[in-house]
Amino acid sequence: MLQTNYEEAIAQFLRTKKVTRCPTVCAVPTQATIPDSDRAAYRRYVAAKEEARLSRAKSLTDFANPWLSPTAS
Repeated sequence: MLQTNYEEAIAQFLRTKKVTRCPTVCAVPTQATIPDSDRAAYRRYVAAKEEARLSRAKSLTDFANPWLSPTAS
């Protein structure tokens, strides 16, 4: 495969899968220089995922055991 064909195949894959950045690059030590905007975007993504996880866990706990719910008085 020629280099131009290879680069085009990679570009097409990224377009069809809508891949914009690799979170691993933002999370682990690397030789590359990661822009602060990408690091901040990754931190916001992780915070949003954690908030959603905690919210789901709380709603499941409230549903499973209504006596422990702070709203049940």
